[in-house]
Amino acid sequence: MSNIFKVSESPHVRGKRSTQSIMIEVFIALMPGAIFGIYNFGVNALIRLLVGVGVCIAVEAIYQAAMKKKVTVSDMSAALTGLLLAMNLPAEFPIWMEVVGCAFAIIVVKQLFGGLGQNFMNPALAARCFLMLAYTAQMTNYVIDGVSSPTPLAILKPGGEAEGVVNLWDMFTGNINGVIGETSVICLMAGATYLLIRRIISPRIPFIYIATFAAFTFLLTPGHNFDFIYLLEEICGGGLILGAFFMATDYVTSPTTPKGRLLYGVVLGVITFIFRMFGGSPEGVSYAIIFSNLLVPFIEKATTPKPFGWEKPAKKEARHE
Repeated sequence: MSNIFKVSESPHVRGKRSTQSIMIEVFIALMPGAIFGIYNFGVNALIRLLVGVGVCIAVEAIYQAAMKKKVTVSDMSAALTGLLLAMNLPAEFPIWMEVVGCAFAIIVVKQLFGGLGQNFMNPALAARCFLMLAYTAQMTNYVIDGVSSPTPLAILKPGGEAEGVVNLWDMFTGNINGVIGETSVICLMAGATYLLIRRIISPRIPFIYIATFAAFTFLLTPGHNFDFIYLLEEICGGGLILGAFFMATDYVTSPTTPKGRLLYGVVLGVITFIFRMFGGSPEGVSYAIIFSNLLVPFIEKATTPKPFGWEKPAKKEARHE
């Protein structure tokens, strides 16, 4: 009788899929981008990907065992966190710093708040932002073929210091500099299409996110308003596709209501535009997503459907003696 009303940990998704099966599906969808990252940046990228996955699994297992909790690494959530974090790192990023980032993602962001389903922001992105603040020089050291060079977004940023031109086709195919897993739009969209076909993610958040960002960029970018080519370059550059389809759609840290997902996508698009065009960094997706994660409780409260027949309670009149 004691187990009749036992509720499993979140995320709660109606259907036959388990948390493990969902994580595996997302892991599979990330493979085209990860494999291209290895092709683009070589063995250093492979090492960072393996370290990210392995360390996150090990840290979660050790922490849960030390805290005398059930070890849940078989649900694949720690492995997915490690893969996403590694895909958001430069290929030359020092391994010991990556280990610090993995520990921060698993212990500080995930386990200290209760584990899977209780974290209030995406662990991989929170760790990436932590690493950006702690090790800025190493996180912005993009090397390809042994040569350090600015990313396309650094060149495109209005008022930026980098000079040069970008090639839209190279940005689309992935023949550019950047972090391991964000360069090839084709590979990322292949994975995103897989998730949409398998109905692992809803199209509301990523499409509204990208559409909102595109509208603001097309209309309001200083010096590039109504510039369609510039708009495509901004969409293809940086982590917009990776963030929109693989991290903004995280079940735990995104809204569950249909209207909430639409509002969440709009908020993401607006904040990303502000960070990219007016912030100090040419990229803004990571900060936009974790900032929007903090707004999810308010978004859900505002968009939760009212029960049929519900009426707002009348205010009690003040009593006068």
